[in-house]
Amino acid sequence: MSDLFTLKEYQAIAADLDLPRAAFIDGKYRRGAGAVLPTVNPATGETLAEIAACDASDVDLAVGKAREAFDQGHWSKLHPAERKDLLIRLCKLITRNRRELAVMESLDSGKPIRDCEEIDIPESIHCIKWHAELIDKVYDQVGPAGDDAVSMIVREPIGVVAAVLPWNFPLLMLAWKIGPALAAGNSVIVKPAEQTSLTALRVAELASEAGVPNGVLQVLPGDGPTVGAPLGLHMDVDMVSFTGSTETGKRFLRYSADSNMKRVVLECGGKNPAVVLADAENLDHVAEHVVNAAFWNMGENCSAASRLIVHKDVKAPLMERITARMRDWKTGDPLDPANHLGALVDAEHLAKVAGYLRDGDGPDGPYVEPRVYEVAPGDALAREEVFGPILSVIEVASTDEAIALANDTSYGLAASVFTANTRQAIRAAREIKAGTVTVNCYGEGDSATPFGGYKQSGFGGRDNGVHAHDQFTEVKTIWIDLTDPSEGDNVG
Repeated sequence: MSDLFTLKEYQAIAADLDLPRAAFIDGKYRRGAGAVLPTVNPATGETLAEIAACDASDVDLAVGKAREAFDQGHWSKLHPAERKDLLIRLCKLITRNRRELAVMESLDSGKPIRDCEEIDIPESIHCIKWHAELIDKVYDQVGPAGDDAVSMIVREPIGVVAAVLPWNFPLLMLAWKIGPALAAGNSVIVKPAEQTSLTALRVAELASEAGVPNGVLQVLPGDGPTVGAPLGLHMDVDMVSFTGSTETGKRFLRYSADSNMKRVVLECGGKNPAVVLADAENLDHVAEHVVNAAFWNMGENCSAASRLIVHKDVKAPLMERITARMRDWKTGDPLDPANHLGALVDAEHLAKVAGYLRDGDGPDGPYVEPRVYEVAPGDALAREEVFGPILSVIEVASTDEAIALANDTSYGLAASVFTANTRQAIRAAREIKAGTVTVNCYGEGDSATPFGGYKQSGFGGRDNGVHAHDQFTEVKTIWIDLTDPSEGDNVG
């Protein structure tokens, strides 16, 4: 989207930021009723801001305002072209404020500024714009009912949607939720991760500036027990869309069962394999993708390829290339554009990741340098989601063994296969149980392709693409009888 600034320029932007310090409810910042929530810069340990967090009373207020806005129809019944125009206006405002948002995101999460500038901000804008453009181009259907009836199958917005976000991609996951949810005509209440609330609050303010009606997009900072659980249990919330850990995702299924059977869509964890077969071509290319897949965003990525399953015939030359590639991935101050890796999000997560380090390795303050360990298939590093910059390497002797190991996990989010044989590539892609399988590359698809997982990596739907739009709608059948009542049997 734009050239990177220098470290000094980013530091100047950071020093001049006006950070949000309250919830965003009914079109304005409002002090939450809960305890103060400090948001901390992971790289320095300094408190960036103290946000007035929310509790169950704020949830009740926000849900009431969201329902009121939905029922009034200022957004839910707005002409599709007008909703599209307002969301595109929001994209323009995000673009205009992109530097501020990128620095805010980096300070709040520890993400490297180069990723915020070159990936997160552009993709967030593209996601919202993609769904905005879809609004007046997606058609409902007419069923084959014969000459005596017309059957219409139409989409309607669900109503009040709670979007519960993770801390690893705060702004991008916000876009993945609000893009399709708002495009479909819903009122949305966002609960950001307690570690990373800033950009969600700022985007809600920009949405109001763009003309999105009051109550349609609200943000409630707070923790799981005081905001997440009340949203999940609320009888007037119609849907929860959640991205985060599998353990927390399961709680929302229980909340749904214990309340109003609200729809729940989960995008959860992963222990994703990169499978390199004996005939893989251009090992320099393979190494580039494997390193990116394992260490991008400090490995704090649900689709990170944290398992390298590699055939013994190509293991040694591939590992040489991976080691060489890793030298380019510098770790340090997230605001320095020379660094590819920043700080882990907080002390608790840092301690968790450090617990997996071996051979006397340890973190360097808030930073963990990329690590590669050779492990056995049953090792904890081969089975557990570390969510840090650690690549586990497992050697195999055949394609069948590689596919079996790829599937030997409770997760099924993403996978990559590297091979020169098209038939073998298609076979592996079919047999690996994952929601996204890339061939000869690492990736998650794009805004047009659905993203989500098999097994304990997901439930109930998919992010991205028309599939994401549809999951925020109800499907209704309208059956119209065309027969002439006067032609029926005479009575009397």
